[in-house]
Amino acid sequence: MAGVLDSVNQRTQLVGENRLELLLFRLRGRQMYGINVFKVKEVLPCPRLTSIPNSRPMVRGVAHIRGETIPIIDLSMAIRGPALPAEDVATSFVIITEYNRRTQGFLVSGVDRIVNMNWEDIMPPPKGAGKEVYLTAVTKLDDKLVEVIDVEKILSEVSPLDEDVTETVLSKNTRDRSTSRPVLVVDDSAVARRQMIRCLTAIGLEVESRNDGKQALDYLKEVTSDGSAVTDHVSMVISDVEMPEMDGYTLVARCKNDPELRDLYIMLHTSLSGVFNKAMVQKVGADDFMAKFSPDELAERVMEILDRE
Repeated sequence: MAGVLDSVNQRTQLVGENRLELLLFRLRGRQMYGINVFKVKEVLPCPRLTSIPNSRPMVRGVAHIRGETIPIIDLSMAIRGPALPAEDVATSFVIITEYNRRTQGFLVSGVDRIVNMNWEDIMPPPKGAGKEVYLTAVTKLDDKLVEVIDVEKILSEVSPLDEDVTETVLSKNTRDRSTSRPVLVVDDSAVARRQMIRCLTAIGLEVESRNDGKQALDYLKEVTSDGSAVTDHVSMVISDVEMPEMDGYTLVARCKNDPELRDLYIMLHTSLSGVFNKAMVQKVGADDFMAKFSPDELAERVMEILDRE
């Protein structure tokens, strides 16, 4: 238990400081990629894989790890690249991750190291990259480009989530929300933004969306520049944690330390899972936290929050 608490304490030192730890890895070739360490459960040499009939080609099989049966996704194939050759699988590595309440492994050809970085040095993909790009961010390390992959986009294609609010939940929505102030959704993943917007509009809410914490903070300062209360313009904020330029923790901390924005209700809504979240949320002062992505749970929680007013 002491070891777990020490780990929590070490990791939470990054919270609110706009910093992250990236695990660097390679697929095929020399290009370096990164993934947030918070999403990584462990890294291990590729275990024995058992094939799954009728599965997508990018799912190379399942592995039995610590009592769990975990799908192993060829990350190179998932981003429309070449498959890792069968003869190289035995010498490759698997990054075990937890996203959106699911555990999966990503097959990679090599793992490099962990680096501590500032989110201000993590930039959105180039605007000309197109909608089909599998990146949420890019950065430079030792004068080399590091690409941060949009894992939520990959998982939405490998194992799509149900994005619709059920009729059972919709039947509980007895209030006319057409006159409610907009909900501000903040997420760097286009897939995640689409999922949340679809969920919130299903219960009659208007939605504003921004791609990262800096854009969101600029928007909030803009609507209050005339001296009006932020709650006159936005009913609540639902923000991801991992975002380039300014992460969700830093967005919360900046808002809660600003007299003009501190009354705004902010929920962190993230695919990050594990034992660290409670300590992180308490440190930055967020009003609520929810793990992605259940449309029914999100719709019910938002209705409950807004109905308190």
